[in-house]
Amino acid sequence: MNNTYNQSQASGLIKSIFKGSLIKQIIIGMIAGAVLAIAWPQAGNAVGILGDIFVGALKAIAPVLVFILVCSSIASHRGGTKTGMGSILALYVIGTFLAALLAVVASFTFPQTIHLQNVPDTLSPPQNIIEVLKTLVMNMVDNPFNAITNANYIGILVWAVALGATLRVSGENTIKVINDLSNAVSMLVRLIIRLAPLGIFGLVAITVSETGFEALKQYASLITLLLGCMLLMALVVNPLIVFIKIRKNPYPLVLTCLRESGVTAFFTRSSAANIPVNMALCERLGLNKDTYSVSIPLGATINMSGAAITITILTLAAVNTLGINIDMPTALLLSVIASISACGASGVAGGSLLLIPLACSLFGISNDIAMQVVGVGFVIGVLQDSAETALNSSTDVLFTAAAEKAQL
Repeated sequence: MNNTYNQSQASGLIKSIFKGSLIKQIIIGMIAGAVLAIAWPQAGNAVGILGDIFVGALKAIAPVLVFILVCSSIASHRGGTKTGMGSILALYVIGTFLAALLAVVASFTFPQTIHLQNVPDTLSPPQNIIEVLKTLVMNMVDNPFNAITNANYIGILVWAVALGATLRVSGENTIKVINDLSNAVSMLVRLIIRLAPLGIFGLVAITVSETGFEALKQYASLITLLLGCMLLMALVVNPLIVFIKIRKNPYPLVLTCLRESGVTAFFTRSSAANIPVNMALCERLGLNKDTYSVSIPLGATINMSGAAITITILTLAAVNTLGINIDMPTALLLSVIASISACGASGVAGGSLLLIPLACSLFGISNDIAMQVVGVGFVIGVLQDSAETALNSSTDVLFTAAAEKAQL
């Protein structure tokens, strides 16, 4: 009798965990992780494996999820149904350019300088825009199995769309099998996401115990400008874009995306790992599966407003440090270069930071000096990369939802 009672209690506890508010549980995990790391740093390092497991699971399932979900959506898509992809793409481009422009204005208003010294030896940045675009094009025709293995989302999208399009002529039973497989993978994703509180607990604990943010003090002004621009983008510019699109108060949607996508992305620091989280959020928002199954992985590849801010601010910090005078037309050109570069960030190993030398070359800054700026970026990356990923990833859901709501 007592054993049955204990089993019932345990079952009730498990159900309450899995049915409780995920956001509240994540907040509890964040607080607990920080407290543990401060009170007992060694334990913080030990529980960091929980964060590694969580991020690893998300990264592992994301390529399979994207391939199967996109393939299923295209194969099942009915002719004449509006997906709004053109509108979403336009929002992605506009948002990324405005982010770069905001960073230019902020850098002119609050000019930054940085201390340049050590040059990383093992990094190899792209030499020009053509190289970035070539990388993206080659990723499109990558071997499909290689694309899934290496999480090349451009390649995954291309092959999933192509296979889905050819499967549209298949019989109903084939389509049903694909849809059932899509539902099974989606269910697996939901189970992984329910482990987010434990994952966030481990990620916060390891971050606080290992860094303590000591290395960031000397770059406080630069970090403040970067984070300030990203906050302005998230809380002012993006809501304005959404308001123009849907003609309604944008903040309920904006705050939902930041809370349920941005928080997870901040700690995982991976747009790819956050794809399953974003797709689950789109499902909860009741969005069209045919649309978000394509727009979310595509946004993780080309919707890079946070990256545009990083590239612009760090480039202009190098310009100011070297005493190079620039005019507004040149700064506007930098915005365009930063926007294009940001869209190609995921196609280059190292992400947005390795595209800084490309932007620096616009001002005749040597590659050696530009790579020192990249080194500064890696030092502040614990905050810069986290905030950048949170802005990029949450905006994917925001613009997808805004485009669909505008059609209603």
